[in-house]
Amino acid sequence: MRGDQLRLFSPAALRNRGALLGVLLRYLPPAGLVLEIASGSGEHVAHFAAALPELRWQPTDPMAEHRASIDAWAADLANVLPALPLDAAAAPWPIAHADAVLCINMIHIAPWEAAEGLFAGASRVLPPGGLLALYGPYRRAGRPMEPGNAAFDADLRSRNPAWGLREVEAVAELAGRSGFATPEIVVMPVDNLMLLFRAGEA
Repeated sequence: MRGDQLRLFSPAALRNRGALLGVLLRYLPPAGLVLEIASGSGEHVAHFAAALPELRWQPTDPMAEHRASIDAWAADLANVLPALPLDAAAAPWPIAHADAVLCINMIHIAPWEAAEGLFAGASRVLPPGGLLALYGPYRRAGRPMEPGNAAFDADLRSRNPAWGLREVEAVAELAGRSGFATPEIVVMPVDNLMLLFRAGEA
């Protein structure tokens, strides 16, 4: 099968990749390895790697079909490593060190154990001060959800009761238990947020 036939397409990735790149340009280190958790189709990592060639990128995904798509999208990018199988909730991870960790649109479409594993794993691989960047829709404690997010949350929970939009405050508390500092929050288009965590001292 040709590489272009292996490529999966995500309309959401096409819509949000520019806004995401704008934030990453400000917060990622100037060089080093960026580990992406749950890379999905691979469109994000290909877009980011083309724009930031001084960084090396390690995509991951638990699904073989996604890894094939990731590798197809990144076939012409020398700074993207072959996609690795990785389940965020499982330990150990197949990589021992990263200078930054990126996770886009995962923790609401996965059991809470995936978020727990994400922070535990990121705390193991990041250096002190290393960046863990999370993007997606979130709830805020004591605030009504935006209509679009409320409908999305209801749809997710109807498909799987273990899924659903997570409260920023609960995610921050979980992160703190793994040694991460209080996140910087960047408001993104279409009622999404970027949560930017820094790893604590080892």
